[in-house]
Formats: sequence, structure tokens, C-alpha cells
Amino acid sequence: MKHITVVTPCYNEEENVEGIHEEVRRIFASIPDVTYDHLFIDNCSTDTTVAKLRVIAEKDSSVSVIVNARNFGHIRSPMHGLLQARGDAVILLVADFQDPPELIETFIKKWQAGAPIVVGVKPEAKESAVFFALRRAYYRLVTRIANVRLIQNFTGFGLYDRKVIEILRKIDDPYPYFRGLICEIGFDVVQIPYVQPRRKRGISKNNFYTLFDIAMLGITSHSKVPLRLATIAGFAMGSVSLLVSLIYLVLKLLFWNKFAFGSAPLLIGLFFFASVQLFFTGLLGEYVGAILTYVMKRPLVVERERIGADAFPHAEPVIRDEERQGETNAS
Repeated sequence: MKHITVVTPCYNEEENVEGIHEEVRRIFASIPDVTYDHLFIDNCSTDTTVAKLRVIAEKDSSVSVIVNARNFGHIRSPMHGLLQARGDAVILLVADFQDPPELIETFIKKWQAGAPIVVGVKPEAKESAVFFALRRAYYRLVTRIANVRLIQNFTGFGLYDRKVIEILRKIDDPYPYFRGLICEIGFDVVQIPYVQPRRKRGISKNNFYTLFDIAMLGITSHSKVPLRLATIAGFAMGSVSLLVSLIYLVLKLLFWNKFAFGSAPLLIGLFFFASVQLFFTGLLGEYVGAILTYVMKRPLVVERERIGADAFPHAEPVIRDEERQGETNAS
């Protein structure tokens, strides 16, 4: 019988953790031939999230909890949770119900049919039309310039076979762009579309900085196009500047007494070139920062506490039944 781990990252989700636990338990009660455990990884919540998770874990032996020593961000914490999962497959499911738990059954059926990766994609969302349009434009941009074919409208919600998790473990990226890594691996991906609902309880923990962070991480992790654009733009603007200067020179020679240079073109040109240089310097800094983060090799998170003894040790890879049988035959 196959075992599945559901990993739920959370931060200040006191209004949702009990509901998502009950929903996951209800869904797995109706799925035959699989067992499951539910791993919550809390990013040092400041509300009663951990207290509620502690009560849940005491009542339900299938629930375990990792509590981080501090808030390590929305990129590192979920990845650590995935790497601690012990199932033959791992499902990443957020706590806010914006990823519909009812898709779990569909994911498992596709996985049982042989798909190593099954993900949910959201071509539609019940959110601000402007915000969703910006999000889609970003997905299109990153997909167009990336050196691998990325999945559009994909946030990480999905099911991943154990062999995928072990590959992610070997990659050992200290600040991973998970959505891109899934595509880098190269396995076939089954996509299940859904309409993302509005958040019913609590408020989103994403802000401009977190969204900008993951947007830049997606670009710097999977594309060198911006760096090439900087070189091309420098050459193009240098050529344009030379051409404009030659035109000014010819006009001055032809109309010496009538033609005046004026200060406006100089100021406009100065600010324009300074802005372009600053933009590409910042972009270059993003790449340098990404390299620095990788070289420093800090751990994804530092754990303060683990709750739920049945789920330990999470970090140990699961030996499948067929692998154990093969070892027995070999001996």
C-alpha cells in the first residue's frame, strides 16, 4: 500500500489550519489503497497557529508539525517541508484553501496511472482583474525568456513522486525557485486546471516585496536573457548617441548662427542614460546576489521544534517495497 505525505506550509493561519486538516482527512478517508500523513511546517507564526497545530497533532497521529526558529520566507520553508516528507509521493497544499483540496483525489489517480508529477494550474482566479492580468503577463514573460519550458499559472500546488523529491534533495539549492526546478528536472508533467477561489478566512501574507522577490528569482534562476539585453542595449544606445551627435554636428555646421544646442536635450539624454544604467546595474546585482546566496550555502531553515513523533525522522528517504524485496533477493 502506497503512502502519501501532504505538506502544508503555514504562517499566521490560525483561522485555516483546523479546516484544512479536517478537509484532508475527509478526502483520504474516501481514497482506497493509500495511507497518508499530514506534515505542517510553520514559519514561526505570531498568532495561535502553533498552539492549534499542537492540539491537532495530539488528537491525530497522522499529523506532524515542524516549527521554524524564525520566519525563513515563503521560498525556503515549503522546500524544507517537502524534503522532510516520508511518503512515496508528496502533495504540496497551502493552508488558505486557495488551492482546492478536492483535487487531491485527481492527483493521486494520475500518479497511480504512472505520472511522476501532477500539478494544478490556475488559468482563472477570483481575484482582482488587474492583479491577475499582471500575474499572467509575468508568467508569459518568464516563459518566453527562460531556458526551459516553464509551466504557466503554476504556484507549486501538486503531487510529486518520491524520485522527484530525491532529485530536489541532490540539487541542494539554498534559495530554490521551486516552480522552475520542477521543469528543470524534465519529467512529464500532468496539468490539472482549476479556478482559484478567493481567500475565505484570514489575509494574504504576500506583499509587494515577497512577490517581487519570487518574480526576480524566477528570472535570474532560469534565464540569461536580461544580461544579454544589457549588452545589446548598451551597444544600441551608444550607436544612437553617436548618430545624434553627428546629426547635431552637421546641423550646427550648416546653420551656425541659427541652430542652438539647448539644455533640454542634454538633460533628457543624461537622465535617460542614467536611468537605463541604474536599471541594468540593479539587474546585475540580482544575479550577483543569487550567486552569493548559493555560495554561502546556508540551510533552508533552522527548526525550533518538531511535534508528532510518528512522522520522524522525516529526512530519511523511504525504501519502497519493491526495492526492499530486491535487496532481500540479492542477499
